[in-house]
Amino acid sequence: MPAISSVILLNPIDDVAVARAMIRAGSPTGIDGLIAADQIPRGHKIAVCDIQAGQEIRKFGQPIGVATQFIPAGGHVHLQNLAVIESEHPYQFSVDIEEAGMLPQADCRTFMGFDRGAGGVGTRNFIGIITTVNCSATVSKYIAEHFNRTGGLDGFDNVDGVVALTHGGGCAINTNSEGYRYLARTLQGYARHPNFGGILMIGLGCETNQIGPILEHYKLEEGNRLRTMTIQDLGGTRKTIAAASEMIRDMLPEVNSAKRTVQPLSGIKLALECGGSDGYSGISANPALGYASDLLVRNGGTSVLAETPEIYGAEHLLTRRAVTPAVAEKLLSRIDWWRDYTRRNGAELNNNPSYGNKLGGLTTILEKSLGAVAKGGSMPLKAVYEYSEIVDEPGFVFMDTPGYDPVAVTGQVAGGCNVICFTTGRGSVSGFKPAPCVKIATNTEMYNHMREDMDINCGDIVSGDDTIEAAGERIFEEIIAVASGKKTLSETFDYGDNEFVPWQVGAIT
Repeated sequence: MPAISSVILLNPIDDVAVARAMIRAGSPTGIDGLIAADQIPRGHKIAVCDIQAGQEIRKFGQPIGVATQFIPAGGHVHLQNLAVIESEHPYQFSVDIEEAGMLPQADCRTFMGFDRGAGGVGTRNFIGIITTVNCSATVSKYIAEHFNRTGGLDGFDNVDGVVALTHGGGCAINTNSEGYRYLARTLQGYARHPNFGGILMIGLGCETNQIGPILEHYKLEEGNRLRTMTIQDLGGTRKTIAAASEMIRDMLPEVNSAKRTVQPLSGIKLALECGGSDGYSGISANPALGYASDLLVRNGGTSVLAETPEIYGAEHLLTRRAVTPAVAEKLLSRIDWWRDYTRRNGAELNNNPSYGNKLGGLTTILEKSLGAVAKGGSMPLKAVYEYSEIVDEPGFVFMDTPGYDPVAVTGQVAGGCNVICFTTGRGSVSGFKPAPCVKIATNTEMYNHMREDMDINCGDIVSGDDTIEAAGERIFEEIIAVASGKKTLSETFDYGDNEFVPWQVGAIT
């Protein structure tokens, strides 16, 4: 549709269009002969033709649900007349797997990063305190606060800070369970993350989640970079704080000596995330991030899509891009796991979208997923990882995570992601130490309202004053700049200490 139109028709076969701004009842829409029958809030859907009760409704050229009643042309299409349907797409495997536009290594872009050898390339230089159990959380936070807030890092300007990674679990959990595997795998992923120059792991001592088995199973060795202790062995909280502080003081000179050097973009692992989505997410910021993701992959980098409940209904688009049928089958097996998981817990996948998503114009999980998948661009899907597994396949990949943003990003960072791009329509504001997080606004109104928290605005795509390609180029350049040390807005406020949230699955006894 031309930019002067009041609505955006995303595909010629669609039954609905999206309002660029609020449309009053009785107003023309810019589509020949189509008058708004109702007031249409910005970002919400308007019927472009009569829709019969029981009829499938299409957006993005794909079904997003069925009409629960007759909807006249010009009517508001939302919760009152649109319901989800079970996804029954015919799956095609490995039919769109051409790696178009891959650059020869000599032509690939570079960035300034911390070379950790076999440990990868860091975009930041933190010291991390990892807690094995909630019982060591207070002590760990106290130690980090001492260094960050009371001058403990004076003279060590190349150290980005001390991060206490605390959580609510670690005990009363079956060590043979899925939940235990997720927690242990997440902790070891952070322990080896290249954005940490040094790691101190602190336990209580009597918890189920013992330090020893984690080190042994994941082949982590104690040394200058990784040290461990337990509160009970050291004789209490004050003695632990003193001993831990001394260990960190010992680490500081070596961590501070790390220098940024020229690194290939293959050293970047990018987490693709969205939160507080709205009706513009799949139109502006998500496809622009998808374009940037493709540019990163063509330059040798890795981008990691996640949030399995938020690809539900769009998974058939990803199976087409799977490099092998086995990759496609693994993706579908995770979808099946989620169907069973939600059923066992008295829920359903359409519990998502959230309250804020719906206010912003999203109605069903199918609609939300079609927009969310756009973050993944167009490159072949190389691999599917379980939660917090180490990502070792370059290119575009997928990680199985919940749709809850802190849990999803925790898994991606545990997998090795060292930069995060986070699109939002309602205004998500999280930081995710030790990885920098670039916030990308889907609409200009929210961007202007929350400008202190938003790094990039894609709202001009909605108004027709920008393109997906141009916005994608800006995001790509921002990824390189941030990976090279430019601070994101959340970093300027020192946010990101509380978003470490490992996925808790299973019984806690």
